[in-house]
Amino acid sequence: MTAVGFCGEWFIFTCDKKLVAIHTKKTREPFVFDCSTAEKRPKNTKDDNSDDGASEETGTDKVLAFAMSPSGKLVALTDDTKRLVLFHCEPSWQCISIRWVMRRCTSMVFSQAEDELLVADKSGDVYSFSVVEPQKEGKLKMGHLSMLLAVTMSLDDKYIITADRDEKIRVSHLRCPYNIQSFCLGHQQFVSALLVPSGHSHCLLSGSGDGTVKLWEYESGRRLQSLDLKELEETQSSEADKEKKTTVCRIASSPDGCHIAVQCERLSTIQFFTLDKVGEERLVPHTRLSLPHCPLDITFDPKGCLWVLMDSNDAPLQTYTHRQGSWECDADSPEVNTVTEALKPHWETLEASARTNSSFEHLYKVSFDNVTAYMQKKQQRLEEQQLKRTKMLKANNNKKKAKKETSGTVTQSST
Repeated sequence: MTAVGFCGEWFIFTCDKKLVAIHTKKTREPFVFDCSTAEKRPKNTKDDNSDDGASEETGTDKVLAFAMSPSGKLVALTDDTKRLVLFHCEPSWQCISIRWVMRRCTSMVFSQAEDELLVADKSGDVYSFSVVEPQKEGKLKMGHLSMLLAVTMSLDDKYIITADRDEKIRVSHLRCPYNIQSFCLGHQQFVSALLVPSGHSHCLLSGSGDGTVKLWEYESGRRLQSLDLKELEETQSSEADKEKKTTVCRIASSPDGCHIAVQCERLSTIQFFTLDKVGEERLVPHTRLSLPHCPLDITFDPKGCLWVLMDSNDAPLQTYTHRQGSWECDADSPEVNTVTEALKPHWETLEASARTNSSFEHLYKVSFDNVTAYMQKKQQRLEEQQLKRTKMLKANNNKKKAKKETSGTVTQSST
């Protein structure tokens, strides 16, 4: 997973097996955590996929997901070897704990109170890990029947919101997750992104493999709006982009909640929206930003500038600032130059193919048109039956004709 985020003034970057943190304001040594050199799994640690409790041997140590706490003081990551690593970054970076998850994870989120970390995994379960007791094992909170792809929480820590491969979004009570508040249903493919935007505590944004972004009133499960990104892009997309599937892979919100940025996998554009607060909330398309390269991930910094990580060896990072109603590129930003120079050594070690591999292609449901095949076979069977009847009828007519001729010959002989 190649991803970016902000933890206070620290720019966080995950690439292959590493997490790299670079301070954007002060001259401080970058913090690098390499999962391949981290603590190995003890042999007596429980592992659902191991028969004898032995250490996990098949993990690649690649970072699968990471999360920042709301205050910007904590960071957590999980990797392919099933580590769950917790850090604090102020006053200095330090690894607080390394724990172990039961199965490989897909998404994680800190509570607003920062007392627990929720981790969603590929089997459909959500585990809760204590932040206050960083060595304590995780507890099973809830489960889906399908792979979980995203997890988030309401801004008041009342609800867990989960999304799975089978198009469902479930809103459950945090303290008693068996008590389901609502379902948000309407997507036609897997749900890949969730966001409760700042300043809109009762709203939920979701993105999917069906190419839509939907706005929900999540407590009731009521859909407020649905926007098809393919339709928004049709007038400006290149022919190559039109042929690609529109898969929403990231929805990001500015700190004030005024601007929403939506990224689609392997499309060289970012779609901006504004959330209109007049009356009932509405998503209003604002700007469609064309990029020189395919974006790999996006994030807003504390000032509301959008940082875009792109598939480029020369200039992998660009920032965009909202000025006078449009988003403008900050080409000479000293912060971007500082961060770019610090991450380049790690970036260059990652193969281009690893950066652009699809994370969602295998999640699409394949439809089979067996009706056409059935109708063709049925038509063939009817034609064969008709041919058989025709042959039988012809044979019967020939027999009757022969019998009649034989009867006429016998009568003539008798005369």
